[in-house]
Formats: sequence, structure tokens, C-alpha cells
Amino acid sequence: MRKVFISYHHKNEQYIKEDLLQFNYIHDIFEDCSVSTGDIDDTLEPQQIRQTIRRNYLSGSTVLLLIVGQETRYRKHVDWELYSSMYNGPKFGKSGVVVLHAPICESEFFTAPFDEVKKSLYPHITDWVQLGERTKYEERYPYMPPRIIDCLTAGKSNITVSNWNNVMDDPEKLRLLIECAHNSRTESQYDLSRPMRMKDFNP
Repeated sequence: MRKVFISYHHKNEQYIKEDLLQFNYIHDIFEDCSVSTGDIDDTLEPQQIRQTIRRNYLSGSTVLLLIVGQETRYRKHVDWELYSSMYNGPKFGKSGVVVLHAPICESEFFTAPFDEVKKSLYPHITDWVQLGERTKYEERYPYMPPRIIDCLTAGKSNITVSNWNNVMDDPEKLRLLIECAHNSRTESQYDLSRPMRMKDFNP
């Protein structure tokens, strides 16, 4: 059973995380290694924050599962967690990444870098398109955090993007996404050129 860190906007998507953990409790899919509200001291320097997240929470996980809601892309803690999970440090290696759109933010588009995911989750789709332009990803995923868009645009990140409702109908689908992310994490190439977000933005 893989160790998973759940990243999300605590104020808006707490109920989704609770639903996910209940789903996991029933089906025994992964081990939760998430951080709780207030666990990170906002007054620390960015480097200290990243190290704290890595050392105390992400170090025990191999997969980051991001829940994307309407304001997730504006949250500094989410960005810190993404950066820290993608950073390949001397003590803690990088994690694989799975993205799930919250029900209110579902997209008609998907990203599936693995053949087994395409066959299991989207057997009805036979013509897959490789996007290269950032604007196309932004149009298809308007709620996505910029750091994820960076990685999708650069390619070779092995990030799977799906809808919550497409995965929650079958525990084996979620298990497959987590397993693929875990197995590909060491070869995944992330774009970390974007500075970490220092402030939340309330639209």
C-alpha cells in the first residue's frame, strides 16, 4: 500500500478530503500522510517551509494527490506542497503526482501518460492528442495551479489529470493512478523554475 500526501485547499475542499479518506477506509487503497491546518508556521522562510514539509510530511510519501477546486491555484500552501513533492533532494526523493478535479471544477479533458490508465479509465477514447502549448492546457484546465501547468507543458512529468467522479466509482481506478505515479516517480521530470508562491490570492 503506497503512502500518499493529499494536497488541497483546506477551507474549500475539506469535505472532499474527508470523503476520500472514508472511501480509502472502506477499500484500503493507500496510507494517508497529509498535513493538517496550522501545522506549518507561515512566518518561516520559504526554504525552511519547504524543508519542514519535506522532512515532517512528504518524506514518508511517494505520491502526492492534488485535489483541484475553484481557488486551489491561489493557495501558497498548495504550491509549497507541490514544489516540495517535486524536488529531488539529497535526503528525500521526488514523488509521483496525481491530480483530481473536484466535482465543481470538472473538465471534459484528461491527461493520461500511462497506457494502463488510458485502457482502464478511458476505454472509449481511441484518439489521444499530445498538447505542447501552455495556452491549450490553461484553456482545458482553468482551475489548475500554474506549477502543474508548467510541468504538463514541459512534458515528461508523468502527471495524471482526471475528474473526481471518474475515479470514485471504482477503487481500483484510484489504486491504479497511485501505483502508476509511484512507479514512475524517479523518472518524472518536473519544471521547478517558478518561484514558490509567497501569498494567497483571493479572487
